[in-house]
Amino acid sequence: MRIIRDVREMQVASRAAKVQRSTIGFVPTMGALHAGHVSLVQQARKRTTLVVVSIFVNPLQFGPAEDFGNYPRTLESDCAKLEAEGVDIVFAPPVEQMYPAGATTTVNVEGLGEMLDGRSRPGHFKGVSTVVAKLFHIVQPDFAIFGQKDAAQVAVLRRMVRDLNMDVELIVAPIVREADGLALSSRNAYLTTDERRQALVLHRALERVASHRKSGEISAANLRKVALSVLAAEPAAKLDYCEIVDPETLEAVEDVSHGALVAVAASFGKTRLIDNLLIGKG
Repeated sequence: MRIIRDVREMQVASRAAKVQRSTIGFVPTMGALHAGHVSLVQQARKRTTLVVVSIFVNPLQFGPAEDFGNYPRTLESDCAKLEAEGVDIVFAPPVEQMYPAGATTTVNVEGLGEMLDGRSRPGHFKGVSTVVAKLFHIVQPDFAIFGQKDAAQVAVLRRMVRDLNMDVELIVAPIVREADGLALSSRNAYLTTDERRQALVLHRALERVASHRKSGEISAANLRKVALSVLAAEPAAKLDYCEIVDPETLEAVEDVSHGALVAVAASFGKTRLIDNLLIGKG
C-alpha cells in the first residue's frame, strides 16, 4: 500500500492509473476509521481496480466552537486497517497543501447547504463541498463511495456533481450499526458509558417510525410526532432536529408514500450525533 502526502504526487499517480485504464474507486474520510468506513472500502473494491482512501481532517467544515482540535487523528492504525483491506493508495495531505496560503476559492451548494446540518452548523456544507471538489479534482475517481448515515451530505454532493458536470459516480452504502443499533461514528468514542446508552434513543425513534410506516401510516406529520415522542422519553438527548424530507432536495414532505428521509440529530453530553432512515416508495 502506498501512502501519499503530496498533492502533486497524487495527481501523477491518478494520471498513471488512467493511462493503464484502471478504474479508480475513492473513499474520502477524516480518519479515525471504523467498520462503517471499512464497508465503504469494500464497496469500492467490488467496483474498481484501484482503491484510493483519503484521510484529511478538514478545517473548513468545523465551526469555531466545534471539535476540530480534538477530532481523533489515528493515521498509523487507520493505515493498518486499510492495508488489511487491500487499499492501493492512502492520500493524507497536510492542511497547507489542501489550502495554500491565500486560498479564497470555495464551493457552496446554495439552498441544500443550509438545510438539516447546514442550518444548525452554518458553513459546514460549504466546507464539505469545497474539500470534496478539491479531492475529486486531485484523485480523479470514477466512483466515490459515501455512507448513508451522512444523508444530507450525500444530497449536497450529488447536487454539486450534477451542477458542475463532474465525471464521477456517487455510490451510497448502507448505514453500519453496532449490535444494539447505534450507528457507527468516529464521534462515538467521545461518549461516556451513560451517554452511549442514551444515544440509542436515535435508533429507537427511527425504528418506531419504520414500524408505524409498515402499519400503513403515510402522514409525515404523524410519523414525526411518533419520532418526537420517543426522543422526548430520553431527557438527556438535546435535540437539534427531527425532520422528514425528500432525500434529494431535503425539503419537507407531507406524504411519505413517494419515499422520504427521516433525519435526526441530537447531542449527548458534548457529543453531537446524527442518524436517519430511508423510507421507500409504496
